[in-house]
Amino acid sequence: MGKNDFLTPKAIANRIKAKGLQKLRWYCQMCQKQCRDENGFKCHCLSEGHQRQMQVFGQNPHRVIDGYTEEFETMFLEHMKRSHRFSRIAATVVYNEYIADRHHVHMNSTQWATLTEFVKYLGRTGKCKVEETPKGWFITYIDRDSETLFKEKMKNKRQRSDLVEEERQGGLTEKPLEKLKFAIQPTSNAAEKPAARSARLGFEEAAEESERGAKKGKGVAVGSSALDELMKEEEKAKERSNRKDYWLFEGIVVKVMSKTLKEKGYYKQKGVVKRVIDKYVGEIEMLESKHVLRVDQEELETVIPQIGGIVRIVNGAYRGSNARLLSVNTERFCAKVQIEKGIYDGRVLQAVDYEDICKVLQ
Repeated sequence: MGKNDFLTPKAIANRIKAKGLQKLRWYCQMCQKQCRDENGFKCHCLSEGHQRQMQVFGQNPHRVIDGYTEEFETMFLEHMKRSHRFSRIAATVVYNEYIADRHHVHMNSTQWATLTEFVKYLGRTGKCKVEETPKGWFITYIDRDSETLFKEKMKNKRQRSDLVEEERQGGLTEKPLEKLKFAIQPTSNAAEKPAARSARLGFEEAAEESERGAKKGKGVAVGSSALDELMKEEEKAKERSNRKDYWLFEGIVVKVMSKTLKEKGYYKQKGVVKRVIDKYVGEIEMLESKHVLRVDQEELETVIPQIGGIVRIVNGAYRGSNARLLSVNTERFCAKVQIEKGIYDGRVLQAVDYEDICKVLQ
């Protein structure tokens, strides 16, 4: 057999070595080439092909690193979703499974220097539940598509809404319900005005108009409790159908709260959402630098404008509507807004959480 024959012991040994993982420090991510030893890596770095790749890297190094970082994170989470979707597992186990593919994106080409740093990032951004134990770091994949996660997140929200509703109703539950009585009188514009306005105004405005009509004796004898109950049921139905676990909209102004971007000067800086990607990620154009970032909604915060400013209702019963900010309650972290345009034009919402409204760029 010849020296370089396919079946020689040396050729077989070379193929066996090529199948396994080699040392990370001798791998070139730009050329996607694994060298076996230090001498081979040195020769590769002096090659013409590698020099051309390094020229490309030198033209925009941040873009290249960001690209590898995004690809590494995406593939790592995709492996978690496929293999350990509902499991609590050691981070080292997942990492060893991920790097079993010799063509994977290597960590030394990303913004993370160690696996611990990457795991902490997953915990900060809410992509995984992270726990440090004497046996090392353990992670659990957070399934954003799961209805269970959505129900858990909404449970506390409903409890708070019910508590506020009980406080508003106050004495209504203590007093016996009164029968509705209607006084038959000649039709006039004055008699029709309270009823017409009650159909348009919100819950509190309708109750005040009904009480005023009862005092003047112009068509309404007692409070319209039946109408109030219908409106409450309508509000609850809209709340259930429009309450989501994602809230990003194009055109709203948000604040970046990612501490990983603090070194780049973006922490607590404001930007406008130019595009929403897969419901949970926004392309944010920073207002000062005009740089465009991709940030998960978990690392973003809504912005409240000055009184009289326009906001977008980003979650809840009136999701997607624009409204004008009338007042804020800093103690309860809520605001009073009035919807503008649409079928709910003019309706006043009394206690909307800060996280459910956001400033609109004008």
